[in-house]
Amino acid sequence: MIYDVIIVGGGPAGLTAALYAARAGHSALVLERAVAGGQIVNSPLVENYPALPHVSGADFAGALSEQVDALGVEICYAEALSAEKTAEGFLLQTDDGEKRARALILAPGMQHRALGVEGEEELVGSGVSYCAVCDGVFYAGRDVAVVGGGDTAVQDALFLSKVCRNVTVLVRRDVFRGEARRVEALLARPNVRVRFRTTVEALRSADGSLTGVAVRDAETGTTGELAVDGLFLAVGQTPSTAAFAGLVDCDDTGFIRCGEDTATDCPGVFAAGDCRTKTVRQLTTAVGDGAAAALAACRYVEAL
Repeated sequence: MIYDVIIVGGGPAGLTAALYAARAGHSALVLERAVAGGQIVNSPLVENYPALPHVSGADFAGALSEQVDALGVEICYAEALSAEKTAEGFLLQTDDGEKRARALILAPGMQHRALGVEGEEELVGSGVSYCAVCDGVFYAGRDVAVVGGGDTAVQDALFLSKVCRNVTVLVRRDVFRGEARRVEALLARPNVRVRFRTTVEALRSADGSLTGVAVRDAETGTTGELAVDGLFLAVGQTPSTAAFAGLVDCDDTGFIRCGEDTATDCPGVFAAGDCRTKTVRQLTTAVGDGAAAALAACRYVEAL
């Protein structure tokens, strides 16, 4: 079978693209390697989406998934390994076999950036985590640290402060980069301590589990030890675009080059959401990209 549109990624951008493609009467397949809804599922509270001032990421993703499913869109839980242009459209190799389409929308989102210290990979699941919402409950009543100074780090620390005994936030810079309102709420928590200009130099462990971290004060150069049972990393993300590097033009950091029309340099391929070059990466801009990409893809297919 050849679909009118294959959408790589089942986050807000991808699901919105599927919604618009289906409503335009085109057959659509969504390829999602993890869970429908993408990383927004892990957000405990979304407060900046118009007309939905208080909704959990999981509820938002669930409602969007149901809306897409009701339109008969097929969601295949598989990872796209490569993509190439063919005479009839596009051929994707996935871990669930070959998939074909006349147009392609790339919305694979981002993946967590590692801290890059020795032993990090081995301690994932044994003290090191990239998802506070997923793993925070395992550290209830214990001491933890959050690394990062952006919105994700602030939101993670706020969530953890409700279940953990003490939360130490380690910020590489001398200020937070997160939303001012959330930062203010975080600083008001009595069990939260913030250490600016601080980096993690090494991980400490015993019997395969994290016991603490070695930290360095960038201003004074002094080092010290911080005893924690959990370390939650929120140090940024990188685009999940490696599988498409040979198909579309990407910048030096892997983001797909395209403008607000979402069209890439490869005719018939469109990029939506966090994976594309843009200055604002928010839930609202992701769904906007999804709508724009779907309408552009539909026009492309109809013109064939």
